[in-house]
Amino acid sequence: MTAPRVIGLDLSLTATGIATWDGRPLSTIRTVTSDGDERLRRIMVTVRANAYDYVRDEPIELAVIEDLPTHAHSAGITGMVHGAVRIALMELKVPYALVPPATLKKFATGKGNATKPDMRMALYQRAGLDIRDDNQVDAWWLRAAGLDALGHPLVELPKTQREALAKMTWPEAAR
Repeated sequence: MTAPRVIGLDLSLTATGIATWDGRPLSTIRTVTSDGDERLRRIMVTVRANAYDYVRDEPIELAVIEDLPTHAHSAGITGMVHGAVRIALMELKVPYALVPPATLKKFATGKGNATKPDMRMALYQRAGLDIRDDNQVDAWWLRAAGLDALGHPLVELPKTQREALAKMTWPEAAR
């Protein structure tokens, strides 16, 4: 059975990590050289391009986005990035899931308060990938969470880690 087309997005105005649906190398959209709203547009256009399968001429099945931390839901800049990306996905009719940071950490490492080095080490231990960019590490784990929720796990994880995803609200496409 073919795996669903899922992308992982670790959104940030300065460095957005992307794990593409087709297994291309992980990437980071760096916008520090752009000005103002041009940064939002650049992120939105890149996400839109990665959320579409040009061979099949159709959008992918699911985007998995790390949600804002609870205390930052009103944070203006990162919230603007989330808004721009969600609109791009909605226009393509790509369902998306928001994964709270603690849930992603629990899924990846077994600890909801894992550090960035913990996330990186878990990726190395589970998948053999030595990725130094934290944005890409999170994006990889977000994609892995989406594929796991769709029944196509990328790596084997203990049941307790996988159960972290069961507490989330997934779009209909992921059920």
